[in-house]
Amino acid sequence: MTGLTLTTERERPFDPPDTYARLREEGSVHRMRYADGHEGWLVTGYAAARAILADPRFSNRPELAHSPLAARAELAREVRAQEFKVPPGFFLRTDAPEHTRYRKLLTGQFTVRRMKALEARILEITEARLDEMEAAGGPIDLVDAFALPIPSLVICELLGVPYEERAAFQEDTKIMVRLDVQADDALAAIGRVFAYLYGLISRKREHPGDDLLGGLVEGGELTDDELAGVAFLLLVAGHETTANMLGLGTYALLADPAQLEALRDDPSLMDNAVEELLRHLSIIHVGPVRSALEDVEIDGQLIKKGESVTLHLPVINRDPARFPGGDRLDITRPASGHLGFGHGIHQCLGQQLARSEMRIGFAALLRRFPGLRLAVPADEVPLRTDMGIYGVHRLPVTW
Repeated sequence: MTGLTLTTERERPFDPPDTYARLREEGSVHRMRYADGHEGWLVTGYAAARAILADPRFSNRPELAHSPLAARAELAREVRAQEFKVPPGFFLRTDAPEHTRYRKLLTGQFTVRRMKALEARILEITEARLDEMEAAGGPIDLVDAFALPIPSLVICELLGVPYEERAAFQEDTKIMVRLDVQADDALAAIGRVFAYLYGLISRKREHPGDDLLGGLVEGGELTDDELAGVAFLLLVAGHETTANMLGLGTYALLADPAQLEALRDDPSLMDNAVEELLRHLSIIHVGPVRSALEDVEIDGQLIKKGESVTLHLPVINRDPARFPGGDRLDITRPASGHLGFGHGIHQCLGQQLARSEMRIGFAALLRRFPGLRLAVPADEVPLRTDMGIYGVHRLPVTW
């Protein structure tokens, strides 16, 4: 279907556009013309997506990729024209062996064991936010009061970023993830965050501290450029994604009284509920994108060297071949195996931290406010269809 145009608009707030779900019924890999005219592919099937993410013949390097969204394609063109390069250390957009080197340095910082050790502090941070909410009284914006501060505080403490200095990088992150951002504005925001991080690294060299960034500085294996690239990735990803899952996940539960009641009645379902919300909501609108380094056959389709392949995760994570009845939110469903955190060598490094934040956050919120409910009609909740990561701009609630 070469005329296919991808969109971030949705008919319903928790479901991907109907067009792509119908397309999945026709097959798992589809021919598609990208926004810049490139002839590539769209993947809507789970098995095909998992195979691509695990295959080293598909690259994650940005200079090889084409964006399926018109706004992002134009942004990429303008950024390339200004000769912007992905900074060293931003290992998300690298392949092995470069990716392997950075990943090995960081894997020990994000083990299940270490994340378990952080849970007491995560709970402390969460309870403090709930105390402030309770003191303020409703209605209140849950994004501003709860969903954004928790992961922001946690990642700041983990990295060694003073929380009182967060305002600037949070505003710049909002600029960077806007789909309609102009290249000059995006590059200026990136520049400001890197300038801040270089200053922070300089301070760490004088007073390292017992934190992840201080440890990397003391380790001496990375240059300042590499340290800034690693810190940039972890800082932005560490609060933006989990914040949107906390906000959108709460909205989804409040919009489904039966699932909310089931979780209240049986808190032991929380671990599974987190996995199901990750699967069902899939907050990456469109992507990830990979590029073939050689000819590869996937599910009977020959993907030629140089062609870009876009995985549509919101549709893939509802593939009935892997998740029967996947369009329905069901917190009792065995939802493990979803691709919300990716798969293969680029699987999310901070996934255990995100799980801990969501599990603790949702449980504490529902426990503290048993009467939690939307303070506006459900269709008035503003959705982040204009941002690179889906969620809600605001979630007015009361109790």
